[in-house]
Amino acid sequence: MKIIEQQLIGKLSQADCEDGIVATSDFIAVIDGSTSKTPRRINPAMKNGRYCMMLISDFIKNLRAGITLHEFCDGITAHIFKAYEQSESALSRPSTSAAQIPPHERLCASAVIYSRARREIWMIGDCQCIVDGRHYENPKPYEEQLANRRASLFHQCYYDEDNMLDGMTIVHDYARDSILPDLIKAMQNQNKTYAVIDGFPIYTEGIKIIATDSLQHEIVLASDGYPFLKPTLAASEEALREQLANDPFNIKTYKATKGLMHGNRSFDDRAYIRFIP
Repeated sequence: MKIIEQQLIGKLSQADCEDGIVATSDFIAVIDGSTSKTPRRINPAMKNGRYCMMLISDFIKNLRAGITLHEFCDGITAHIFKAYEQSESALSRPSTSAAQIPPHERLCASAVIYSRARREIWMIGDCQCIVDGRHYENPKPYEEQLANRRASLFHQCYYDEDNMLDGMTIVHDYARDSILPDLIKAMQNQNKTYAVIDGFPIYTEGIKIIATDSLQHEIVLASDGYPFLKPTLAASEEALREQLANDPFNIKTYKATKGLMHGNRSFDDRAYIRFIP
């Protein structure tokens, strides 16, 4: 497979980045570790989103070339669940087993994976891709509604709170605080009404599969750190720059559940890879 261009940038730093890119002779993948909704960590050395991304990356690097989607789902689920069983932090509460970890405290990630042998793209969770100029996405069902609510609350929160903003960056996102209980509540449906990788059986009906043929195709895989994904990295970066310049709080042209925090380079980590299988 020929990689044309790729980029991985953490919203704060590379060391904290929860996105990842994997490229082998058989698979290319972008993994997006979910932002933690709890201070509780499965691995005390890092945030849950980064740890989950790293576990998935290592798993994909060792995949058998012809593995099916269902085999992958079963395998990665067992791999993540094993991390719970080995974690003292996850099991530190009295009478807590790995099977009882609540959704908002689990390792969680989305992934978009291209299988060369299967000629398929697997979209598990909130991720996106472009195939020959056509854009595909697989958003979480509740995300748009909560993003709209945050946007509607943002200005009132700004008037009510003196320490919310520093120029065009957010110091404390009180609007996000307002929707956080609903974000956590919505997570109760993960792998029930939408798919994620979290160490529990993946809701396969929520996986989007894009089949390709033996002809030459140009494919882009990316995380949702690119709000307006384009066929080239330069165009995607330019669209992101415009968003950060004109709507850094993500309440107008692109509504999201979080915006540009003070000290960060962007509102989210971002990963992009363009290739020809």
